[in-house]
Amino acid sequence: MHPDAWLVVIDPQRIFAAPDSDWGSPMFPAIVEPVRRLAAAAGPRTVVTRWVAPRPAHGSWAAYLEAWPFADVPADDRLFDVVDELADLTATVVTEPTFGKWGPGLVAVTGATPRLVLAGVATDCCVISTALAAADAGATITVVSDACAGSTPDNHQKALDVMSLYPPQITIATTSEVLAEVLG
Repeated sequence: MHPDAWLVVIDPQRIFAAPDSDWGSPMFPAIVEPVRRLAAAAGPRTVVTRWVAPRPAHGSWAAYLEAWPFADVPADDRLFDVVDELADLTATVVTEPTFGKWGPGLVAVTGATPRLVLAGVATDCCVISTALAAADAGATITVVSDACAGSTPDNHQKALDVMSLYPPQITIATTSEVLAEVLG
C-alpha cells in the first residue's frame, strides 16, 4: 500500500452484511479478512464510511425509501452499525446519506486530491459511486477487487469492469498487489 494512501472501507454495516437483510451481500464474509489485512497496513490512515437514510427523504430518495421501507430508520438504528468483525477499525468514521461517500466529510479527512484505496460494499453501488466521483475530483483510486463485495458476484464483476475503464485515475488490484507496494 502506498505510504500516503488512505484506506476507505465503504459501508461495512449490518444492513449490507447480514444474510437476513434485503441488502445483505452474499460476498461480505469473504472480504473481512482482506479488509483487516489492508487496515493493518494503513493503520491510522483507515477511514470507515457509513450510509444512513437521508432525513428528510427528498427528491428521488423519497421514492427509494418507499421502495425499501426497512431501511427508512434513524441513523442510530443497529442496521447502520458497523459489523462486529470490523468495529475496531472505526477510529475515523464518515457518515453520509448518499451512495457515494466522496464529499466534504471524506475530503476533510483525506484532502482534496488524495490517493485512495477502496474496499467495502457494495461494489455495484456505493463503491462505484465513490470511485467515480473521487476520480472526477482528481483523486487517484485503487479499488481492491477481493476486498469489495457486490450485491451479487455478477454485479460485482460488472462494476469492476466499468471502473477498469478509467485508468490511470482508477485501477483495480487485489489485496496482495496493494500490500506488495508496502513490502516491495
